[in-house]
Amino acid sequence: MAAGLLRGLTATTHWGAVATLESYGAVYTAERVVRQGRVITSAGVSSGIDMAVGLAALLTDDLTAQAIQLYTEYDPEPPFDAGSVAKASPEVLRRARALG
Repeated sequence: MAAGLLRGLTATTHWGAVATLESYGAVYTAERVVRQGRVITSAGVSSGIDMAVGLAALLTDDLTAQAIQLYTEYDPEPPFDAGSVAKASPEVLRRARALG
C-alpha cells in the first residue's frame, strides 16, 4: 500500500483499518469485495474467502472456482447476523473494539 497502488482507488478493508486504508489515498467503501482493475481488496476474513473464490474464477473458470468452494466446504451459515458494522448493535461494536 505504501507504494501508492491504492491512491485514488475505491477499496475496502476491515472496519478497524479504514483510517489506515484512507491514509494510503484509497477511497473506502463498506463493500465486502472490491475490484478496481487489477487490484482486488476484501473487508475481512470471510470476505477474504469470497475474494479468493472469485479470484479463482478469474484465473481459471467458474467451474473450477465452484469446485474449490466445494473442496473447502465454504458454505457459510453464521450463527448470528452481526458480521458487519451496519448490522451489529452498538453493544456488539463496543465489545469488538474492546477485543481488538
